[in-house]
Amino acid sequence: MNKYNLRTCSSSTCLILMFLTLNLPYIQGFDSLLQLPQSGSVRIRPGSKRVLFLGDFGAQGDGLHDDTEALKHAWELACSFSPRTRIVIPAGSTFLIHPIDIAGPCRSKITLQISGTIIAPKDPDVWHGMNPRKWLYFHGVNHLTVQGGGTINGLGHEWWARSCKINSTNALTFHRCKYLNVKNLMVVNSQQMHMAFTNCRRVVASHLKVIAPARSPNTDGIHISRSRGVEFKDSTIRTGDDCISIVSNSSRIRIRNIICGPGHGISIGSLGKSNSWSQVHDVMVDGAFLSNTENGVRIKTWQGGSGYATEISFQNVLMENVSNPIIIDQYYCDSRQPCANQSLALKVENISFTHIKGTSATEEAIKFSCSDNFPCAGLYLEDIQLVSSCGGITTSFCWEAYGLSSGLVNPPACFSCSESYINQKVLLDSAIHSI
Repeated sequence: MNKYNLRTCSSSTCLILMFLTLNLPYIQGFDSLLQLPQSGSVRIRPGSKRVLFLGDFGAQGDGLHDDTEALKHAWELACSFSPRTRIVIPAGSTFLIHPIDIAGPCRSKITLQISGTIIAPKDPDVWHGMNPRKWLYFHGVNHLTVQGGGTINGLGHEWWARSCKINSTNALTFHRCKYLNVKNLMVVNSQQMHMAFTNCRRVVASHLKVIAPARSPNTDGIHISRSRGVEFKDSTIRTGDDCISIVSNSSRIRIRNIICGPGHGISIGSLGKSNSWSQVHDVMVDGAFLSNTENGVRIKTWQGGSGYATEISFQNVLMENVSNPIIIDQYYCDSRQPCANQSLALKVENISFTHIKGTSATEEAIKFSCSDNFPCAGLYLEDIQLVSSCGGITTSFCWEAYGLSSGLVNPPACFSCSESYINQKVLLDSAIHSI
């Protein structure tokens, strides 16, 4: 046997390799004895940070052979180390990865360095008998960094041709992860949502490019659900659905310096579908450029739901040829059948729109369509300049919408007036300053 292969080594060799691996931090002055092994074996670098190369676990990196097992074995080994481990997916190679669960908890703080390309199987039938919503599924992992300048390609065209709503998988899903850092990656042509964060805490995602055709269905760029303490910044998203969607039971969300379009804009919701309870609060979008999107900044809720969307701020947004630049829609209905009128609704209140400028592709640049029984309250507009992209006029529409405006607002605000809302500006300012 001329190389240490963890899958084929003898028991005595494996024990020796394991001993050396676990005790490398304590071995000094013997670097010359730790020669780099041949290709196909496991390279362990001395020191506090261990580096594992995917090719050393049998990965072919040709885009044709299945490299899933190699990634599984690399992850299992990295997860057993401490305190820090790096898994390298090298540049210049393409790795075919089938649906995979990448699970914690781990002893090590792991960096998954994707410098090359990861591709999905082209045929959705590969998912037969498995969860159709999972491709690269990370769960229960803390202190994980995913980075590297590489590309993750979902090869979603066959999925889009089959169905836009049913049996579609997300490219990257992070579930129940804490202290997560995702940066410097390109994610393209996801089967459905490109990157989903569910039940996560303390997430920073930055310097991402998320790309799919404008007609690709339900290919949200970034989807945040039941998560708290998420910062997403300095990224470009061009997809067929929401650039960013923030849904049920999420809070302390910060969105900064985003380029969006084509797509459906930046959305809170939808919330309250199927009479469910949802809450989203403490959200700030600060700095965005939206171009040729179907919506700008939006809150959308279903009739019959319950809960609230509150303390939400959209500011410093530039729009170019955007339909529905500013919209709150409490009558959202994404269904083939008409939605029944219902009296129950989520409460939408303390929402601010400041320093939003650009061109509207539709005449109705501002739309607040709120519930009869749960009107929108505490709305605030300041420094809004939305002109027609085709030279016409722009208008605003309000239904059961209460709030205030300040400074130049074009088109003019159409809020319903009531003395009970005179003090809303003070309360709203207090809420925004606490963000």
